[in-house]
Amino acid sequence: MELLQFPRAGEKIFHEVLENGLNVFVFPKPEFQKSYAFFATRYGGMDTRFCLNGQWQDTPAGIAHYLEHKMFDTQEGNALQDLAANGASPNAFTSNAITGYYFECTEKFEENLKILLSFVSVPWFTPESVAKEQGIIGQEIGMIEDDPNWQVYQNLTKAMYHTHPIRTSVAGTVESISHITDKTLYDCHKAFYDPANMVLCAAGDIDLETVCAAAREILPKTPGPIADRDYGGREPEQVSRNQIEVAMEVSTLIFQLGFKGDAPERGEAGLRQSLLGELACEVLLGSSSPLYARLYREGLINKSFYYDYETEPGCAFLCAGGESRDPEAVRAAVLEESERLVREGVDRRLWERIKKGCYGNRMRGLNSFENLCVTQAQSFFREERFLDFPQIYESLTIQDVQDLLERWVVPGRTALSIVRPKGGEQA
Repeated sequence: MELLQFPRAGEKIFHEVLENGLNVFVFPKPEFQKSYAFFATRYGGMDTRFCLNGQWQDTPAGIAHYLEHKMFDTQEGNALQDLAANGASPNAFTSNAITGYYFECTEKFEENLKILLSFVSVPWFTPESVAKEQGIIGQEIGMIEDDPNWQVYQNLTKAMYHTHPIRTSVAGTVESISHITDKTLYDCHKAFYDPANMVLCAAGDIDLETVCAAAREILPKTPGPIADRDYGGREPEQVSRNQIEVAMEVSTLIFQLGFKGDAPERGEAGLRQSLLGELACEVLLGSSSPLYARLYREGLINKSFYYDYETEPGCAFLCAGGESRDPEAVRAAVLEESERLVREGVDRRLWERIKKGCYGNRMRGLNSFENLCVTQAQSFFREERFLDFPQIYESLTIQDVQDLLERWVVPGRTALSIVRPKGGEQA
């Protein structure tokens, strides 16, 4: 057992690596009645091409998400119902890079944990149940594709990236999921749902020994082979397309603007880039920035405006979006403001205020068990220690932000996605 202490973040974690390769992390919270567990695999929507035991396989888009849906089926019934009947609140999600299953409860934590570990580690599919799920997920995909916010984001990734699989929807398409069979699901489970490719995180009034004992009892005793992934060749710095537009049944034009960044490194360098990317967003686009005030005053953005830094294996980017009467003018203004900040420098008072605000948001996030466990899992897969953020924040400078803006926020790395109202009319 290893005790990891992060005094500046006010957190400590008990960590153990089991004989089967599973990494277990427990946040001790003896003052709380509720407990939370998160069991995740490093397998997401991007992992459609992989090699296991020397054999390359190309699988349909959306298969990781499809597998997540089917994992709750058991020979005895449905694990969601079992957990709910036991007083737990369970759920799951699939992102580009991971799939996670979790529950929260105030009692019977150990029993609920064993249910979670059992259904995630022991798949049970039949041709009939897989075929039935295609209709259910097909309806979900239809609703997603009719969502203008999904369309504007998905088109942004297609505009920015040439071949990287972030271009592909995590849910896939109705056509792609029609090729999924029970055998395909079993193959993907074998390739990625091995304990050595997974992590188990828990928080609450629980101890590491209880969590590890349940994992040893339920999960395979030894590690198996882990699949290699293929995300395609190295991405060029330049975006694939300058702009993508579609027309949909919307009352107001919406847009997303993206700035293609450098592929993140693993470990501390990757965490440093994430923190720097968040700060760069605030400096350039945040509600305290001069640019935000100008765009709002000129009626180019409204309260729907948002911005973010996003990162996945092999890609990272800044993005912003919302409603606008002239997104091309927003793009020109952002590029102009970035050039000004690089040339004249970021105001030091603004920098200090933004840095304190971002640091405070990170600290407040530690109050959430879900945030602790999910972020720890994501951080582990990236070989980061996310609770080292206090000292990394201290090392970040105005020059670091200006250097990032100078590299990333330039015309060749910029893409714009627009959803216009059909007929060209706006409310």
